[in-house]
Amino acid sequence: MGSGVGVVVSDGGVCGFWRRLSGPEERRLLELLAYGLVALGAASAMLLRFVPMPYGRYSSPRFGRPLPARPAWALQELPSLLVPLGLAACGGAAAAAWPNRLLLGCFVVHYAHRALIFPLLIREGKPTPCFTFVLALLFCVYNGYLQGRSLSNYAEYPSGWLKDPRFITGFIGWLTGMAINIHSDHILRNLRKPGESGYKIPRGGMFEYVSGANFFGEILEWFGFALACCTIESLAFALCTLFILGSRAKQHHQWYLEKFEDYPKNRKIVIPFVY
Repeated sequence: MGSGVGVVVSDGGVCGFWRRLSGPEERRLLELLAYGLVALGAASAMLLRFVPMPYGRYSSPRFGRPLPARPAWALQELPSLLVPLGLAACGGAAAAAWPNRLLLGCFVVHYAHRALIFPLLIREGKPTPCFTFVLALLFCVYNGYLQGRSLSNYAEYPSGWLKDPRFITGFIGWLTGMAINIHSDHILRNLRKPGESGYKIPRGGMFEYVSGANFFGEILEWFGFALACCTIESLAFALCTLFILGSRAKQHHQWYLEKFEDYPKNRKIVIPFVY
């Protein structure tokens, strides 16, 4: 009877649901969602050519009620932290494998910073339109499930994967990109001294090479992650990031050129020396 009760408990609740869902049909669903993520990124990039992302300097009352920047940012990013952690807690053999643990850890570390630390560092940020908040929240739920479920239940790696050049190179790219992203955000936060208003030209770090240094860091981070994972889901996320952040960087670059006559003309948009 004891073993029977154990089976009932293990098959019930949230984890039981995810175990019952596991199989070829969900695996196919993840692939379709990955293709959808790339399509979403491409469509967003096209749209952003005509309508600026309604956030920060481009905010507009047309996009809904403004929400306080700090709690809005924390709440919209939180699903990409909590969903993968919940899926990993319910995972099977894949979630217990060291490559999967470390790769899922990379994803979780990024969003732990974005959801728990970054909002506390925001200095009187402009309110976030409700529309922007909802879109970001839905994206984080979507991608949190996609990456979390892939790495906690389906991705399989050979025993020597942590020594594989793809993992090592990808991990270095992920770490470097995250460092660039955090450092660039630090530069942007400290452009104005207390009591100052208006915009300034960002200088230092990767801003000496590109207008969207923070975006470049995040693009590098997720392409490194994709190389280390070698999954269709992680590659889809990297491509989606490139499409969306590349478009936002172009908007920023054009805005800087129009705003400042002395803006460095040799700065690229988002990829150093290239674009």
